[in-house]
Amino acid sequence: MLQTFLPLFFMTFGICLFIVLMQFLWKYIDDMVGKGIDIAVLAEMFMYAALSLVPMALPLAVLLASLMTFGNLGERLELLAMKSAGISLIHIMRPLIITLVLVSIGTFFYQNNAMPVVQVKLYTLLYSMRQKSPELEIPEGSFYKDIPGLNVYVQRKDTKTGLLSDLMIYDYSEGFNNARVIVADSGRLKTSADKLFLVLSLYNGESFENLRNQDNGRQDQTAVPYRRESFETKEILIEFDANFKRTDDSFLQNQYMGKNLQDLQASIDSMGTKLDSIKTLNARSIYEGSYLRTVRAFGEQEVQPALRDTAPGKRELVVAVRPMPDLAGTLRLDFDSAFVAMSKSSQATTLKRAKNSLENMKTDYFFRAASVGDEAYKVRRHLTEWHKKFTVAYACLMFFFIGAPLGAIIRKGGLGVPVVISVILFIFYYIIDNMGFKMARDGVWSAWEGMWLSSVVLTPMGAFLTYKAAKDSVIMNADTYLNALKNLLGKREGRKVEKKEVIIYAPDYDAMLPVLQRLEGDCGMYVRGHRRWVNYLNYWRAGGKDNQAEQLAGRVEAVVEELGNSDQILLLNKLMDFPIVGGYVNPLGERLTPQAARVVGWCLPLGLPLYLIAVYQRKLLRHDISQAQKTAKELIDMIYSLHLLRNKNTDNK
Repeated sequence: MLQTFLPLFFMTFGICLFIVLMQFLWKYIDDMVGKGIDIAVLAEMFMYAALSLVPMALPLAVLLASLMTFGNLGERLELLAMKSAGISLIHIMRPLIITLVLVSIGTFFYQNNAMPVVQVKLYTLLYSMRQKSPELEIPEGSFYKDIPGLNVYVQRKDTKTGLLSDLMIYDYSEGFNNARVIVADSGRLKTSADKLFLVLSLYNGESFENLRNQDNGRQDQTAVPYRRESFETKEILIEFDANFKRTDDSFLQNQYMGKNLQDLQASIDSMGTKLDSIKTLNARSIYEGSYLRTVRAFGEQEVQPALRDTAPGKRELVVAVRPMPDLAGTLRLDFDSAFVAMSKSSQATTLKRAKNSLENMKTDYFFRAASVGDEAYKVRRHLTEWHKKFTVAYACLMFFFIGAPLGAIIRKGGLGVPVVISVILFIFYYIIDNMGFKMARDGVWSAWEGMWLSSVVLTPMGAFLTYKAAKDSVIMNADTYLNALKNLLGKREGRKVEKKEVIIYAPDYDAMLPVLQRLEGDCGMYVRGHRRWVNYLNYWRAGGKDNQAEQLAGRVEAVVEELGNSDQILLLNKLMDFPIVGGYVNPLGERLTPQAARVVGWCLPLGLPLYLIAVYQRKLLRHDISQAQKTAKELIDMIYSLHLLRNKNTDNK
């Protein structure tokens, strides 16, 4: 088993790693192309990328390798031979189970010890690549904006000599209001030897420069002075660092991606304590800044505003404060009456002050919520990374218990069907895993719920497939579902009766004639006495079964078995006209007792669809029994003509 599995595992792991590495390349291709990065740096980046993608490629490789291994064994009948020798499927899988347990343990230690270092190196390198200035590749007929402070337009350029023709340069390094415009017939652009400057050599051109900043003493003038310069040769030195500078990776080592399990747990504990203290301080600040401050201002008093006439046509608010020893801490303020008693200007001032107070309070609360949200996000990211150390290792073992029994059931090897099934299952797993990760990251679910969602969903599938494969189930056999659909629609397989080369017991035609006559009569009585529609309650009262039809089906099979020993070709051909009567019972009828069937029938939403299916099948059943009646009558005539007449002629002789 190991000799069969391990080569396939290493092959599929290489293929899966290459595929996910290409996906990584397509994602970050813009950060690498056009920047003149050395091959050694790119090779280092691809090495770190490949190492960081091992946890993604490994579960897919396990799934595909296990599918191919057991599919090949089933297709070559080796699995059947081992089972025939008395070896169970679990015993066959035992060496691979032990191997995959060791692989899962190794995956955990790789996630815990190697991945933090690899991720820090990879993302530091990607950050350094993003910070590097792009290579100068000025296009024709459009403005080039990648030189800081300049917009360069080139009408034509000679790729062999590097000569640029019809240049137009906008220099806005000192601001757009003080831009300088340069036009030239031709020019060349090159990099200094240390790659820290660009040297722009211009030929036969003019420059226009705004002198607004150089004329500060004349601010009242309407005309803005400028300077125009004509030149035959002009060189401009531009700061442009084209070197690749590797960023120090220390700033990423304190992030969640650069920590092992122990460091993550320590960070989670410290950040959780910090988050709790921030929440406590915010709650105390809100409490002391609103409710407690008001209580302390008024103390144990009752405040009652009142309106009094202080002058003809004028009224003012008079607030009466009375101690309340029996209602400590209770405030009674009639704010509406106090607001109505104010003058219009006082009301406007009060509203403006209240609005400003609310806006300040809102801004303060938003700031507090943002600080709490940032700390909570950091805690969640550390928790998701903590659980990820275990989920990837568990996924390897889980996918083996999905792929191995599935390969044993479908019995298809190679890179055809197993690849299709593996891709579909892995996409399903990846979608669920990504959904759970985002739920945990955004705080919708707790971290363990989101990170273990895919495992919880797919583990029952693995247990179910392993159980079915151990029991030699045919759940993945397409013929099983096609036959069930044909039975439901009434499309039966034709009966096949062939002449036997050796007949030990010839049929007793004299004894078969009354059997056929009774069968014909009973089939006719059944067709006349059973309508297509049956009463709903009577149907379920019988338990969803038709015992009379089952008896007729058994008698038809007995006739076919007895007359199948005949040596008459015409009679054997006529036996094939007997339909295969049976299978027209309620899908639950064979599994439920009559009492349980009545309960199902009384549950109208559940029993009604089954009843309608039974009515449709009843129509097919009446047709089959009618065909059996007709065939029995024709067999009686054939026996009379082929057998009795022959006996009569023998007696006459």
